[in-house]
Amino acid sequence: MTTAAHDAVHPFRIDIPQSELDALHAKLDAARWPAPLPGDGWDTGVPVSWLRELADHWRHGYDWRRAERELNEFPQFTTVIDGQRIHFLHVRSSEPDATPLVLTHGWPGSVVEFLDLIGPLTDPRAHGGDPSDAFHVVIPALPGFGFSGPTSEAGWDTTRIARAWAELMRRLGYRRYGAQGGDIGAAVAPELGRVAPAHVIGVHVNGGPGPMPPMPLPEAERAALTDLERDRIARIEAFMQEEFGYIAIQSTRPQTVGHGLTDSPVGQLAWIMDKFREWTHPRPTLPEQVIDRDRLLTNVMLYWLTRTAASAAYVGYAQQAAWGAPKANSGVPTAAIVFAHDVGIRRYAERENTIVRWTDVDRGGHFAALEEPGTLTGDIREFFRSLR
Repeated sequence: MTTAAHDAVHPFRIDIPQSELDALHAKLDAARWPAPLPGDGWDTGVPVSWLRELADHWRHGYDWRRAERELNEFPQFTTVIDGQRIHFLHVRSSEPDATPLVLTHGWPGSVVEFLDLIGPLTDPRAHGGDPSDAFHVVIPALPGFGFSGPTSEAGWDTTRIARAWAELMRRLGYRRYGAQGGDIGAAVAPELGRVAPAHVIGVHVNGGPGPMPPMPLPEAERAALTDLERDRIARIEAFMQEEFGYIAIQSTRPQTVGHGLTDSPVGQLAWIMDKFREWTHPRPTLPEQVIDRDRLLTNVMLYWLTRTAASAAYVGYAQQAAWGAPKANSGVPTAAIVFAHDVGIRRYAERENTIVRWTDVDRGGHFAALEEPGTLTGDIREFFRSLR
């Protein structure tokens, strides 16, 4: 690691004051609950009965100190890049020929998404894998998220984030590395290939690297699609009708919604759990039946404890205009694994990316690293095997 003052990388350890936890418990004890809407089902949002049970576990059963210890088992650091503090996990493999890999999360996720991947990626020998598949992993928190927040400047679109990641990898001494991500990370990883093509050996995403198809889709174009592609188009259309509201709110009034989410732990919990129910697979299954309940709450805690609901919303969705512009193809080899919930379509992704591997999977949801860590790890290993 470089020691120049402006490039300084500082060790970091999570140490939340007990007063913060006491304040959270007091707020949960004093929560004001709404009357359930008719039916108290998921069609109108997070059911009161379900959320009350989860909030009760958060208050009486969940152990933040245990989660804190788990996070602190991994080396963590902070550095300032382009005026913004960046928090990241950096776990080096003991294998001498390991390939550096930067992993980028999305919203409403965090670095917690990747905890189950760190061991298998850095130490495949201990997890039934081939030691030649080892990686050094770098897991930064997006600007505005968790301990990389809040933001002090506007303009943190995916290109600026990618430039920050390129600088981060330079500071860590990595000249050749891979990039992986999902959700916002699936936009950042290809962008890293565009801003640093001489250094990025490959881009791997779950969900598809974009762009999305033009909507509404002309009938002639729809007719040329496969059945799988038409199903994904139909689910994109349903999303725009049924679920787009949170994007509209977060991209236009992130500060307004941020007040409520930062002051109410129940509000923050509901806002995030709504997406974990909608985007895990299969959709009718409750989130805690797909992902460990305490892991879900640890993810929520990183938003709550750092008061970053507004800045995460702002960074995640306030840059919509930039997302629609056509992007140059970096030429960097790119792979996508599309789990059952997600809607990536290869023919559109190929317009901006050099797709060399595309895998459709009939299970799993949007939070691939949490839902299908083994499958995701295997696909990452196989893709980068030929690029090392």
